[in-house]
Amino acid sequence: MNAEKSDETTAKPTINDIARLSGVSKKTVSRVINRSPLLNEATRRRVDAVIQETGYIPNPQARALALRRNFLIALVHDNPNAQMVLGMQQGILAMLADTEYELIVRPVNRGAPSMVADVRAFLERQRPHGLVLLPPISEKDELAALCASFGCRYVRMGSAELDGPAHLVASNDRDAVREAVAYLIGQGHRRIGFVQGPSGFRSAHERRLGYEEALAAAGLDPVAAWTREGDYRFDSGLAAGRAILSQDGRPTAIFASNDEMAAGVLHAARERGLDVPADLSILGFDDTAIAAHLWPPLTTIRWPIAAMARAAAVKLLSSPDRVDADTAGDPASAGDISFFPSTLVHRASIAPPR
Repeated sequence: MNAEKSDETTAKPTINDIARLSGVSKKTVSRVINRSPLLNEATRRRVDAVIQETGYIPNPQARALALRRNFLIALVHDNPNAQMVLGMQQGILAMLADTEYELIVRPVNRGAPSMVADVRAFLERQRPHGLVLLPPISEKDELAALCASFGCRYVRMGSAELDGPAHLVASNDRDAVREAVAYLIGQGHRRIGFVQGPSGFRSAHERRLGYEEALAAAGLDPVAAWTREGDYRFDSGLAAGRAILSQDGRPTAIFASNDEMAAGVLHAARERGLDVPADLSILGFDDTAIAAHLWPPLTTIRWPIAAMARAAAVKLLSSPDRVDADTAGDPASAGDISFFPSTLVHRASIAPPR
């Protein structure tokens, strides 16, 4: 093998060289490179040894041309929650680390009339292997149909069932919020304000339903003066907190539909000289880094962003041996990596009203 290698030092080794030196077909070499489960371990080790000895580096561009597809996974979003987008990137990248695939991030404008045409143009230019669609654009069936028409794999992320299991990772937002607000009620709170998410987001809708269902189960009614709409950003939570807390007979607790807005509510409470949680309890949603870094640390509902991202990548790579191994320990029911329960994280921002 060494002699053959020295004869070829004037040129970079090719996949044909690896196949010849290993005594296998090009297809087998390709399977080794792509970590296919359809190989015995002895063959995999033999080919890997030749790859290491020759210094062969697969050419993704050449392989893309040969296979008529790129080794790209695209994260497509129009989401104001930067922490959520970052969490998705980190989860997907963790799954792509030992593969030839790369992640590209493509923001879009969901309000633009050309949004679907823009995604079509992106698919035509890049020809990605697969797309991960974040809410709220994941809720558009038209985008799913567009991906299918290109033969492009896709996974839709959402707060409810949007598609079949092969194309879906979803959380139980309504159930999680209902249980968390019931916890507030169990602490003795009867006056509970609400900062809802932006109109057009399924997550905002599901979280509002959970809030309303918890109140109804306790015989309570939502109070319009204690409800404001935000856009999942800090400034909107601050404005909502100021408006709610300026009302006569202010609430003793506020549920904000994400942590950034909850941070804004906390800031508004501090402006008014209110102690959290003695004067006002605050509940958030997401459990992003900001929740643990606030003072007091925020009680919030943990949205399993990283686990959902990993599951989305697994579905796009469609390698059965990775599904079981790489999602072990994720909060999904056995054998199912489509649904991920959100759970309440108890910190210091909730106490019984005084």
